[in-house]
Amino acid sequence: QVQLVESGGGLVQAGGSLRLSCAASRLTFTAYTMGWFRQAPGKEREFAAYISWNGGNTYYADSVKARFTISRDNAKNTVYLQMNSLKPEDTAVYYCAAAGRISTATATYEYDYWGQGTQVTVSS
Repeated sequence: QVQLVESGGGLVQAGGSLRLSCAASRLTFTAYTMGWFRQAPGKEREFAAYISWNGGNTYYADSVKARFTISRDNAKNTVYLQMNSLKPEDTAVYYCAAAGRISTATATYEYDYWGQGTQVTVSS
């Protein structure tokens, strides 16, 4: 079955950076829009960023715009999330997801496959 495996999470001080990776297997990677979502304790899962199949279009939530950058390497079936200037409020479990058909690409229901998540903790 399809697998999305995130890595790169960890503990970082405020102002620091992390780079998340998500390796996909058993799917036609270029057929999918890829997204990153996050879920903080006690909160709903929220959209962070997405990237179109060829990387030509990207979109960010206002909360991460200008600090996070999403990218993909279709040769490696991998999507990345570079996170800079991290804040304590960025603390969450980060999930990557794949969507075959999208509307806004910002809603969880649009995504067909999900990874297991990676924890990001930002200390103040």
